[in-house]
Amino acid sequence: MTRPPRPSWLYSLVAVLSWPVLKVAFRLRATGREHVPDGGCVVAANHWSNFDPWPLGVPLFPRRFLRFMAKKELFWPPLGWIVRAGGGFRVDRGKRDQHAIDTAIALCREGHAVVMFPEGTRRSKGLRKRYEARWHTGAARIALEAGVPLVPAGISGTERIGRLGPLRVAYGPPVETIDLAELDAAEAAQVATDRLREAITALEAAASGTSGENA
Repeated sequence: MTRPPRPSWLYSLVAVLSWPVLKVAFRLRATGREHVPDGGCVVAANHWSNFDPWPLGVPLFPRRFLRFMAKKELFWPPLGWIVRAGGGFRVDRGKRDQHAIDTAIALCREGHAVVMFPEGTRRSKGLRKRYEARWHTGAARIALEAGVPLVPAGISGTERIGRLGPLRVAYGPPVETIDLAELDAAEAAQVATDRLREAITALEAAASGTSGENA
């Protein structure tokens, strides 16, 4: 079997240094890691804050290294170099960025695990945002076109990370998509997204009450 893509030295360094911080300071717990396959996949989660990729990725390290879309505004030197080394690739938020979608599909086909936040942006917490959180079909479209599993995940605690609240992550079984083969692409993506939303909502609720398996 082909080995999963390996992370950059920066990603590995951050993951190693983050382990004791997340484990001790934030009491990170994760369940369901066995649901994330070794090959290409899309990992889709709810989105509370910019810190979400951190607790989502560390429990899977070193077996998996996560790739994620990052807004184009971050890609200026030297920050852009750091974002790329950390697994990020550019996306133009607020419009349909076909290049970013094509990049995500290619990465999945190469065996990468690509993180997507179907809500599109962080949830508003008393702050007016340019892009309101609403569910998009991009994660499902990427997984369907790449022919890879669509893995839901629920995150809890990053909305209160400044108060050192406990962090919880729950990964779920891939969303069923085999029965969507006869549908046109848009309808299949919408049905898969509806299933994904239901799965993520349940996992987020489960994560909020998780106190079991250690990360």
